[in-house]
Parts: sequence; C-alpha cells; structure tokens
Amino acid sequence: MKTKVITTDDFEKSAKPLLKRYASLKSELQKLSNDLKENPTLGVSLGSGVYKIRLAIKSKGKGKSGGARVITYFDLEVLVETETKEEYNRVFLLEIYDKSETDSISAKDIEKLTNRRLD
Repeated sequence: MKTKVITTDDFEKSAKPLLKRYASLKSELQKLSNDLKENPTLGVSLGSGVYKIRLAIKSKGKGKSGGARVITYFDLEVLVETETKEEYNRVFLLEIYDKSETDSISAKDIEKLTNRRLD
C-alpha cells in the first residue's frame, strides 16, 4: 500500500529556522520522507500512532544523538485516490526540533500537535 507523507503547519514553522541554519537538512528531510514511504512506523513509538525519529544533520556534524528529532503520526485510516482508485495511508510530520536546543517534547505538546492535525 502506498504511503503519503504530509507536513503540518507546525512542522513547517519549526523547520524553517533549522533549514536556514543547516544546509544539509533539506536533503536529509527528503531522504526521511522517502524512508517513511517505505516504513511509516520508523522511529521509536510514543503510543497512539506517534513516533519520534532521530535524524542526523550532516552539516551540524554531531550524528543522530546531537541532531534533530522529528515527531510523526501514522494515520491507520486507509484512503482511496479518487482518480486511480489506489489505496494509501498518511504519515504526518508534526514537529521537528534541534536536540541541542530542546531536550525533549512533552506528551501534552504531542497531544496538541496530533489534535491540531485533525483540524
């Protein structure tokens, strides 16, 4: 089954300053998007379809441990493409943050991000 990767407004807002700061991040996010299409449950499960992915930023030179964190939501609902009748799932990119700036994200914040995705 096909998987579509969708960025949320919150993700784009958080990614913008990081993309300016780290030249390699754009290509790393593209690779992550391709990886999520193959494996939508990539990363560590935080429960309820939410996952945390450790992302290395080459231009930062710190590897995964000091890189970025990407919070995703895997929607189990199967949708059907109207033109092709092809079935697909969706993975939402909810949030991205620099591990050196933000240690962790709270369960309450993750719940807010997930609920906003539903709006």
